[in-house]
Amino acid sequence: MFDRLIRRCLFSAAPLLCLIGTLHAAEDASPVRKRSDPPAIHSSWDDLLDGIKTPEQWLAHKKILRQRYLELLRDDQKPDKPTLDLQVHETVEVDGKYIRKLISYNVEADERAHAYLAIPLGLSEPSAAIVALHGTFAQGMKRAAGLVDDPDKAYLDHLARRGYVVIAPEHFVSGKRIPAKGSYETEAFHKKHPEWTAVGKFTYEHSIAVDVLQSLPEVDDDRIGALGHSLGGHGTFFLAAYDERIKVAACNCGASFFRHNPGVEHWSRDHWYVYFKHLRPELLNGNLPPIDFHEIIALIAPRAFLDVSGLNDGSPPIQRQRVLMNLKIMEVFELEGVPQNFGFYVHGQKHSVEHASRALIYAWMDSHLRPEITTTHLVQE
Repeated sequence: MFDRLIRRCLFSAAPLLCLIGTLHAAEDASPVRKRSDPPAIHSSWDDLLDGIKTPEQWLAHKKILRQRYLELLRDDQKPDKPTLDLQVHETVEVDGKYIRKLISYNVEADERAHAYLAIPLGLSEPSAAIVALHGTFAQGMKRAAGLVDDPDKAYLDHLARRGYVVIAPEHFVSGKRIPAKGSYETEAFHKKHPEWTAVGKFTYEHSIAVDVLQSLPEVDDDRIGALGHSLGGHGTFFLAAYDERIKVAACNCGASFFRHNPGVEHWSRDHWYVYFKHLRPELLNGNLPPIDFHEIIALIAPRAFLDVSGLNDGSPPIQRQRVLMNLKIMEVFELEGVPQNFGFYVHGQKHSVEHASRALIYAWMDSHLRPEITTTHLVQE
């Protein structure tokens, strides 16, 4: 049809005008669109449920994935858990809203961790509690308390004002335990524990922070959540997959997974902060571990998990894969019968915890830990 119109214009009295009109007519023509069923979305993340059709098959596979996860952490290399010996070094009342305590406790026989602990004033019964994990910042727990740097990341302060008991533990190479070579330098750790991993270390310590919460009369043991940004973001799902006492978790801008990641060797770099030292030879040879993030996050089900990420946080192609990954993870929560316990939010705010992200994360905590405050009511006439 279009070819005939062009030939007609070539033999017209005003071929140029005819041709321009024909082109405009072609541009204005609406495309023909036919109704259809939605096509299936296939991706490389489909291996999560490959060959699995029933809840029973999934639960059997889940045991295999958990063992792979513990092997990735080198969990068998962790030291014996010491007694807590919880000590309080400072107590401050904040704006008449909550008490903030600087505490310390044992994480190894010869090593103590510090944390800020917030307890709301006026509690009449044991409260929901949250482990708030900071990102890669030298004084991370101070930032989480709202004492330094970015108030967007002052989770302890925000959540304590909302009525939560909150613990913000220091990362093991930050705060009062910064190594001689600088913050987030793991060389000394690997000399002390040559077969363990940094991820295993911080996950184990964050699990001990849960022990601290459960030792407090102000905390309801069955209502404990976890959240964090960046390093604290992936630290959150590492913890929730590891410790089933975490009932709800939210990751904000956690790091990129192993597959489809051109910089995957950064998970096992040869200097500074080394997450998984033992993986380096295989990663440099192009071989990935036998477990990836979609499988680790799936271990959290049926407990609640929210993933918040920026499409422009680092590599856009990688972050778009994160959306496909989350679509597949949702199928696990559907298989476990709790689709309401999984969600993800994707934005264009880069590596941030801007207002909408914070509001969503805190509402996610409320919905799963304090549903009584999320109930709506009709207005009485």
